[in-house]
Amino acid sequence: MGIAHGVFTLVMFSPANWSADWAWGLPLIVTTVVIHVLGLGLIGVKAAAVSSRVLEHRHPTVAFVIVIGAATLLATCLHALEAGLWAGAYRLLDALPDERSAMLYSLSAITSYGHASLNLRERWQLLGALEALNGWLLFGLTTAFLFAMIEKVWSHQRNPGHR
Repeated sequence: MGIAHGVFTLVMFSPANWSADWAWGLPLIVTTVVIHVLGLGLIGVKAAAVSSRVLEHRHPTVAFVIVIGAATLLATCLHALEAGLWAGAYRLLDALPDERSAMLYSLSAITSYGHASLNLRERWQLLGALEALNGWLLFGLTTAFLFAMIEKVWSHQRNPGHR
């Protein structure tokens, strides 16, 4: 009886029966990751185009601030949209009493901040942990994306003819 068997037994035969949490959580994770990757890709394409134009007409530091600032703002909007999807699921499942508390809980869970004095109904508490896992994935993707954007803008500044 290895670790995998123990985990399988806990998940599948738990008295709380978490199968509905997994049935909701996994598709939400996949959906938000796909939205995030597509959104970051679109932001990256637009940022590269703007970066090229701004570098031709302005000081490189201004270009850097504009491109990276805009990319950061748009990535933050993606995170808010994805937290909103989770909040919508919480409301649909009646895991929280209203939209305001659902969004607050969702933002708290997805960022792993966890200080909101809100709790999901006991039946759906694993779903909140799955959202926190989703947040780790999304923030990791955003970090990698912003790092790549910084590298790209800096390389354009050093080699303006090389795009």
